[in-house]
Amino acid sequence: MNAPRKTSLDAIALVTLVSCCAIWGLSQVAAKVSLAEVPPLLQSGVRSVGAALLLLAWARWRGLVIFTRDGTAGPGLVAGVLFAVEFACLFVGLQYTSASRMAVFLYLAPFVVALGMPLISRQERLAPAQWAGLVVAFGGVVWAFAEGFAAPSAGPKQWIGDALGIAAAVLWGATTLVLRATKLASALPEKTLLYQLVVSGVALTAASVATGEVMPTTLSATVAWAMLFQIAVVTFASYLAWFWLVRHYVATKVAAFTLLTPVFGLLAGVGLLGEPLTLRLVVALLAVCAGIWLVNHATAPKQAAA
Repeated sequence: MNAPRKTSLDAIALVTLVSCCAIWGLSQVAAKVSLAEVPPLLQSGVRSVGAALLLLAWARWRGLVIFTRDGTAGPGLVAGVLFAVEFACLFVGLQYTSASRMAVFLYLAPFVVALGMPLISRQERLAPAQWAGLVVAFGGVVWAFAEGFAAPSAGPKQWIGDALGIAAAVLWGATTLVLRATKLASALPEKTLLYQLVVSGVALTAASVATGEVMPTTLSATVAWAMLFQIAVVTFASYLAWFWLVRHYVATKVAAFTLLTPVFGLLAGVGLLGEPLTLRLVVALLAVCAGIWLVNHATAPKQAAA
């Protein structure tokens, strides 16, 4: 049986979400920087393997029992595969598009969650004003995507990276739905994350070898720190916090709040990488900010218990 969810975001949830959004915005920059020396599939696989080792150490330190038969193996494998393909799309896509643009397209994920959650829990059905918020935000993202065809700022193949960013967003949203619709909903956040890290670590590293990616023999200090940030802060700490939030709060509100991440991603991409700040991208960011406000402040229709 699914654990009860808090229907509103309290101070702990808000602080955790804002922190995660800031970290995820920076993660696009860290990944883009690391691509100069570490190929995409290998980089993503190393992130997962490194974070899995940290997670096992964390669970041991806290005395958590996560290796038990509880019926989560099947959905855990599905979530792990979705997680792996999502990050393959994300890291390969960053070779073609900018980190700031990727941050916008990746956060179509809340719309996937909003569309799917009513099928899982009728209590998370959105009100008309909340749907309007999603439509406004989606329109902004479409507006930004069109720029990749008209005036590509990251090269003629920018649209490929943008498309892979949207694919990654759909996969992230699908993963969240799997977490809520299966026995993973009541599993420890550490166990939920471990499934995804182990499966993706193995799959992405194997894909790296199969595609002939070259492992770097040395890393510059900048790339080494960027990889450490991705492993310890992004893939271990922030994802663990995310799965805790999904377990304890209403998924549609949690997911919608992550639309703040493109703001941090834009600021990081422009400020740290010198990426172009285009009018279309600013419009998209304003739209997603309006969308998150509507989704979190409009009143959802009352529903019978699911």
